Amino acid sequence: MSRIKATFDRLRTEGRGALIPFLEAYDPDPATSMAILEGMPGAGADLIEIGVPFTDPMADGPTIQAAGRRALKAGATLSRTLGMVSEFRTENDTTPIVLMGYLNPILAYDPARFCLDAASAGVDGLIVVDLPTEEAALLADHAAGNDLDIIRLIAPTTDAQRLPIVLQGCSGFVYYVSITGVTGTRTASTSELAAAIPRIRAVTDLPIAVGFGVRTPAQAAAAVNVADGAVVASALIDTLAQSLDDHGRARPDTVRRVLDQVRDLAKAVGQGKHTHDLAGQQNIS
Repeated sequence: MSRIKATFDRLRTEGRGALIPFLEAYDPDPATSMAILEGMPGAGADLIEIGVPFTDPMADGPTIQAAGRRALKAGATLSRTLGMVSEFRTENDTTPIVLMGYLNPILAYDPARFCLDAASAGVDGLIVVDLPTEEAALLADHAAGNDLDIIRLIAPTTDAQRLPIVLQGCSGFVYYVSITGVTGTRTASTSELAAAIPRIRAVTDLPIAVGFGVRTPAQAAAAVNVADGAVVASALIDTLAQSLDDHGRARPDTVRRVLDQVRDLAKAVGQGKHTHDLAGQQNIS
């Protein structure tokens, strides 16, 4: 059984949703990024999403774009991101790791070699933002052959006819993009989620995680009231960015500030399935 499936199965029996925090590999430097990654499980992360820095991150808003620029300046590459995962796995063999990125670096790396190396490093799943279902053969067989889940993005604009097509070959979980547009730029309400999530559940038994803008503990709790997980990205990157000095370097409290925020989110998500009064018109992003 994959780490992703095992984690969601365990959380389901515990009656709670998953917290899936995000970090950009090498932001703002390799050591700080690694310290945050290693500290996330202890702070309450159930799964971890690692962003692979790329020069043209078309789905990302200003916050994650800035994180990517810092990371690239610090020397981030796809290979070095896999190296982070390998280092993480020397101490943690249970927390699922999902890479989120774009197709161009994978093509440059070679899809077959990338999937082999990703699995060897300890990656569990892939979110390739700009890989449409119609082109999924570029990666699908290589991923399946290495037991890597391919996690599909579903948007509010994905209609009933398109939905089962997009979900073909999806495994691990479904990532519901709760807004139209780029990350961290607008809001969605739980009433909108309450209408959207059942539509996805009608065509898949996979867990559903809500992302693209969940920022606060209350919003994360509201998300897991109607879905199975909450992905928090821009809010954590904002905290990291605000902790940096005038030269963009980490301060002594950078790691602690990010991990304290993860703890607050984890506490709220752990209570979310039992806190139905959060599910009214609470904005979730």
